[in-house]
Amino acid sequence: MGLLTSSVLVANVLARKHSPKPPVDFAPPPSGTESGSSGIFPILMVLGAVLILGLIVYLNYRAKQRRTAGFIQMAHQLGLTYSAFDAFGLLGYPFSLFQRGDGRGIEHVVYGEWQEIHVIAFDYWYYEEHSDGKTTSRTYYRFDCAIVPVEADCARLEIGEENFFTKLAGALSFHDQQFESEAFNETFRVKCEDPKFANDLIDSRMMQWLLATGVGYGFELVGNRLLVAGPKIDPIALTELLGVSRGFVQHVPKVVYSLYPG
Repeated sequence: MGLLTSSVLVANVLARKHSPKPPVDFAPPPSGTESGSSGIFPILMVLGAVLILGLIVYLNYRAKQRRTAGFIQMAHQLGLTYSAFDAFGLLGYPFSLFQRGDGRGIEHVVYGEWQEIHVIAFDYWYYEEHSDGKTTSRTYYRFDCAIVPVEADCARLEIGEENFFTKLAGALSFHDQQFESEAFNETFRVKCEDPKFANDLIDSRMMQWLLATGVGYGFELVGNRLLVAGPKIDPIALTELLGVSRGFVQHVPKVVYSLYPG
């Protein structure tokens, strides 16, 4: 009897050992989990866009602060005065550059006596608006400029490189004037309402100076004022702009002062 019972027990153990295990019953995910995870992505995208926009605004603000501080420092070093805005009404001056675009502005004005000449230097920008009937966009053009006096009554005249006048879209309707220097004619375009005045002003000495120093700048004479315009610069490069402006006046031939007294 004991042997029979032991045999039955062994048979039951072997049967349990070789029987397949029942499948594990995985519970389905709670309802709403999938839709909840997909619904959070738009929120994350909006938050990311807000963060990027905030970073751009902050970086622009910091760049403007640094630029302002740079001009204040340069004005102090050069013994000049700084103004954040145009206190002289410069946009009312009759320079063709100030008539470009659909809107314009002046800021970061540095002015005073510098190396025996009165200078006004500033940031200048204008924009052109473009519309396709549905949306409107703006294209900005930025310059750093200086205005200095010329003790003569000058005819309206512009001197600039080809790309400078292309950017200004040929503000004057006068024809280009040619000079005896081929190198000068290939580098600069000259427009003047009085060809004789242009010939009296741009002698060989002035041409040599312009070829050596004036590349990259545009020059405009109206009455007794000279406007020098160049690309946007760091404040530390202000002395270069002022030096070019002063150099132009120093190279005006004496005959101009005698024939066109201011």
